[in-house]
Amino acid sequence: MTGTVLVTYGTRNGSTAHIAESIADTLREKGLTVETMEAASVPFVTRYDAVVIGGALYAGRWHKDARTFVRRHRNDLAERPVWFFSSGPLDTSASGQDIPPVRGVRHAMDELHARGHATFGGCLDTDADGWLARRILHSGKGGDFRDFEAVEAWAAGIAGELEH
Repeated sequence: MTGTVLVTYGTRNGSTAHIAESIADTLREKGLTVETMEAASVPFVTRYDAVVIGGALYAGRWHKDARTFVRRHRNDLAERPVWFFSSGPLDTSASGQDIPPVRGVRHAMDELHARGHATFGGCLDTDADGWLARRILHSGKGGDFRDFEAVEAWAAGIAGELEH
């Protein structure tokens, strides 16, 4: 593939953005041209040959910007290879097993014939915004559970598919 891949994401506190950047870096290392952008900032997808869409999980739902992005660009996304990722479990469960996409993401994947999905651990640091985040942190359940080796391996698989 000689075109450009878009890696886009919805995030509240930046953890999902870091995962998206790691995916983009791996794709670049594999020789692909990649742009990363927050989902709310993407005006169109027609200039991209493939799209990776990520969203932070909050209470079992994908970040609003990621959901809106998929709805807004549904027709154009259906015409190109698409992958989805989620971030959010605040424990090591995402490293130890394959966590299926939440219902809304599964529906979008089916509709767009997405090529794959991965759920990665999330990160909730002490500087996180929001009432719920502060409550989770107060309960002692924050921390960084992102596994960047798993992120890079997943992105390398995408690069392999795009090379063929």
